[in-house]
Amino acid sequence: MKDKQLINSSSTKVPDQRWQIAIADADLATQIAQETDLSPLMAQVLINRRLTTLAQVQAFLSPESQYLSSPLADFPDLPLSLELLINAINTRQKIAICGDYDADGMTSTALLLRALRSLGAQVDYAIPSRMAEGYGINKRIIDEFYEEGVRLLITVDNGIAAYDPIAHARELGITVIITDHHDLPPLLPPAHAILNPKMIAETSPYRGVAGVGVAYILARALAQSMGSSSDLTDSLLELFTLGTIADLAPLTGVNRRWVKQGLQVLAKSRLAGVQALIQVSGLSNEKNLKPEAIGFRLGPRINAVGRIADPQVVIELLITDDEGVALERAMQCEQINQQRQKLCEEIEQEAIALCESGKGANQPFNIQDNWVFLVVHPDWHHGVIGIVASRLVERYGVPVFIGTYEDETRQHIRGSARSIPEFNVFEALEFCKDLLDKHGGHRAAGGFSFKAENLEALRSRLRTFAHQTLAPEYLKPLVIVDVEATLAQVDFSLHSQLEALHPCGMENPDPVFWSANVRIHEQKKIGKGHLKVTLSQDEGLGQLAKKITAIAWRWGDFYPLPSRMDIAYRLRTNEWNGEVSLELELVGGRSSSAASERTEFVYGDRCYACRLVELDTGKEIRIRNPEGKVLIVQQGQRIGQLTHVSTEPMEVDVCQPPYFALIKSALEALGIGKEQNEKMTG
Repeated sequence: MKDKQLINSSSTKVPDQRWQIAIADADLATQIAQETDLSPLMAQVLINRRLTTLAQVQAFLSPESQYLSSPLADFPDLPLSLELLINAINTRQKIAICGDYDADGMTSTALLLRALRSLGAQVDYAIPSRMAEGYGINKRIIDEFYEEGVRLLITVDNGIAAYDPIAHARELGITVIITDHHDLPPLLPPAHAILNPKMIAETSPYRGVAGVGVAYILARALAQSMGSSSDLTDSLLELFTLGTIADLAPLTGVNRRWVKQGLQVLAKSRLAGVQALIQVSGLSNEKNLKPEAIGFRLGPRINAVGRIADPQVVIELLITDDEGVALERAMQCEQINQQRQKLCEEIEQEAIALCESGKGANQPFNIQDNWVFLVVHPDWHHGVIGIVASRLVERYGVPVFIGTYEDETRQHIRGSARSIPEFNVFEALEFCKDLLDKHGGHRAAGGFSFKAENLEALRSRLRTFAHQTLAPEYLKPLVIVDVEATLAQVDFSLHSQLEALHPCGMENPDPVFWSANVRIHEQKKIGKGHLKVTLSQDEGLGQLAKKITAIAWRWGDFYPLPSRMDIAYRLRTNEWNGEVSLELELVGGRSSSAASERTEFVYGDRCYACRLVELDTGKEIRIRNPEGKVLIVQQGQRIGQLTHVSTEPMEVDVCQPPYFALIKSALEALGIGKEQNEKMTG
């Protein structure tokens, strides 16, 4: 599309987002850049990750060079677990594994099966039914294991909250080892041994491992104790890497170290199932697998099976050495994932329609009135509604609770919740617990069930909780931005430096840059609701920089974009016909006059919101803190006002700490130039 067409279009719009821009520390960034020979942009990204010394930066960029303590010292019950397992293997006792139906649980199950069988154990497994039984080990599974002669039971990715089932196993004389990573209940189950990173020191590098990480630690220690070869260790590392990334575990500590190693062996996998999965996922030509390839290509094909089909398909895929069986199971994963994608698209569109029409919700959904979204439909699949909830959070920027009926009687509803950073799902469910049958989760996500007759009461209660804990400015999708860059700075040299940050993922996200007043030359819709644009940025003296391509996933609703805008983006490479080019992945957009609109920033580990207002008497900056206090300062004035709805306004000297530095940080977040900054701060 031509520029003239864009300029004349009255229907242009940008995403309705809130930007949280990290405050730049130019002096420290320059110092780190000089000490490490890195770009100041890269240095600022490292500062944003709380890496502020040369030693911290070096440890992060080269995790394999750091000392790693023995897990035998960090996990108190690990020595006992090894003793119990070695004794069971040597005496030919039957061992059983109880796993879970998500990617973490399935890879954990496969990992331990491979390890134990290679070490000579008699071992089988079971995974509870997602639809009929729900999460975690239960009495039925234990009774069946007992009847089959099982005398040692290992849970993976579950068990820490299963007091009654574990007590039942103990009564039957079964030895129980729990391996789990979920939060600790008030009363721990009476297992013989428990391996859970929540029970070890917070300073331990193993603190952030997922369920597959605990299984890997146990299996690796067992293999070492029994003198196993490195071939087994490599195959276990592949499954650890697959499960850790697919489960969105934090890529810090030992996870970062092992995933970095695992990605190298995963691309050249010796496991027939992983090879087949890579083949059907279209990744066969990838020389180096990155976390996003696993997170968006391999992980969904594994997770889809656990969501809507039989997890046994994935277990067989990951434990078989038969290439024919592996390809057959990989094709099943592919077909199931296509079905999952179709279900998600259908449910998402139906949920949007319900939301915006008001059917089933008494009235059309109004963000400003409700602040939280609860939608229920009888025909949705339990296994995928959590994915849809995440998409609705992305679309509306509010917490989403989504449910469907458990059976044809429509008397009970089961659901999933996903949230925004400022809304704690678990606390919300606790606030509503008298209306719920069961609930659980954490800050960002949760699950729940309740009687259908309580639907409207629950909707009202959630709305009350949202109004008590949120503020209106939180009700927009959040874009967290690292640092401003000009498009001239975006080159292969910067991209090469950013590679050192990998593996990126949870708690170590891909860097997000922003550029001001970018010119959109061409734009078109591609695929299912995506945009492809060509853009550039003025370099001075009226000259235009070279053009660069950008992809904006799920931005079809914003077509056409305005001819000029501020953009937030990640840096990517694209290979086509043997040529590699740089491109941007757009994650945020705002009008180029957004300096006068609301912007979020972090100062002193706290999140603030600021806005620049044009008045007849000059410019005025308004800064709001998390408690709702607002600092109002007019340009050139030394005295400002500190206001709050519950108190009288108070005059403060903005040239004194902490106000002066706070105002300066706010102006930097708004993108105000140095000259204007000096005028505002006197």
